Amino acid sequence: MKIDSDAIKELATLLDDTGLNEIEVADGDQSIRVSKGAANVVAAPAVVPIAMASDPAIPQQASVSTDLVAHSHPGAVKSPMVGTAYLQPEPGAPSFVKKGDSVNAGDTLVIIEAMKVMNPIKAEKSGTVTQVLIEDAQPVEFGDVLLVIE
Repeated sequence: MKIDSDAIKELATLLDDTGLNEIEVADGDQSIRVSKGAANVVAAPAVVPIAMASDPAIPQQASVSTDLVAHSHPGAVKSPMVGTAYLQPEPGAPSFVKKGDSVNAGDTLVIIEAMKVMNPIKAEKSGTVTQVLIEDAQPVEFGDVLLVIE
């Protein structure tokens, strides 16, 4: 395979411009993957300050705990791609789902825009939405928990 350094530089610039960590382009049986070195990232445990009962940081601590529980929850709906998540089909329209809504398998939950393509994320099972963990137009990474269905 002939290495096209101009294509690699263009992809690296695209990574910086979009805030992505990795991009892969394929043409026939050839592909180029450019990564910001995510394989070298080491996760350190989060430092959680001890808070008094009147400290406004207490809800934030609960949210960290909720995110950890949601990630391992069997009803967690995870992002299958990197992109921008949208909770409604267009600005000003009602959200696809909100906390407390009942959903059926196959219902659209969110849309993730990736490379100018709108990808509907559908419910794999029926149930009730117990948590919505993203905001509208929020960037998401592969594997991020979007919401939880019980």
